Amino acid sequence: MKPYVILIGSASGIGKSTIASEVSKKLDIKYLIETDFIREIVRGIIGSDYAPALHKSSYNAYTTLRDSYNYETEEKLIEAGFEEHASFVIPAIEKVIKRSVKDKDSIVIEGVHLVPGLINIEQFKEDANVYFFILTADKEAHQERFISRAMAIKRGGAQLDYFKENRIINDDLIRKANSLSIPVINNTSKDNTLKKILQIINEVSEEVFLQHSIEEIDLERQIITKYGGKITDISYFIPEFKEPLTRKIDEYDDEFNSHKFISHIESDSKQKESLAKLYELSNNIHSHHISAPDKENLDRIIQELKKHGLVIEKPVKN
Repeated sequence: MKPYVILIGSASGIGKSTIASEVSKKLDIKYLIETDFIREIVRGIIGSDYAPALHKSSYNAYTTLRDSYNYETEEKLIEAGFEEHASFVIPAIEKVIKRSVKDKDSIVIEGVHLVPGLINIEQFKEDANVYFFILTADKEAHQERFISRAMAIKRGGAQLDYFKENRIINDDLIRKANSLSIPVINNTSKDNTLKKILQIINEVSEEVFLQHSIEEIDLERQIITKYGGKITDISYFIPEFKEPLTRKIDEYDDEFNSHKFISHIESDSKQKESLAKLYELSNNIHSHHISAPDKENLDRIIQELKKHGLVIEKPVKN
């Protein structure tokens, strides 16, 4: 059996250490490593004269860049400093992963230095089950956690001055992750985030056929997200079509995007009218591939959908 390699990245103060610890416990993985520890080893090898960005923190490494005047915006300067800082740590992270895979030991690695596009995860996929996640949080939640963390590690004075920089790093990580289809998970709570991560790792899913009006979309989504579920596609069964009309759903934070979707169609009359027409053409029949953190929660989703009369048998072609 292939070992797990689970990478959990985020800006400082999002809560990745807590989540990584919970994932490690849930999957019974004994090796859990913070990239900050790996960075300290690399600092002992590479001096500050050669790599000044490495000897700063991720959020203030930009202050060491000599060509700062070449960057169009402050955001671009901070992002460049962050990448310069992380680039010295990533080769050592990859060495740790290689050793773990060679020994067939599963490992969870968490840290700000796990930058999508900079770390090469493709090289491990033949010999390990590799999962890469980027965590995020809204500005208010991030700031609250950032302050709590800074005080807990007794860096309240200096670190609290750099929340803006950490927020820029957060946004940069999200953009990079989205461009590479790496899951971005809104860390609203420990339990919800853990469910979403396990949902992706365990890949427990089933195609479910439903029949309901456009007015019941919100009910359908509430039931699915209630048990940590998400939908990965939607297929409309239109009688005149030989094959169903299918749309893939790439968003990972299904609860957030469900609310956004519902709000959007309620506020956009033309969008709602078009969707209603599609529902009418398909006799309100459609299907989803629904995934959940485990079989128990998937069964709960399906049972509650049935309880509300939304589930039907698979349509038979004429």
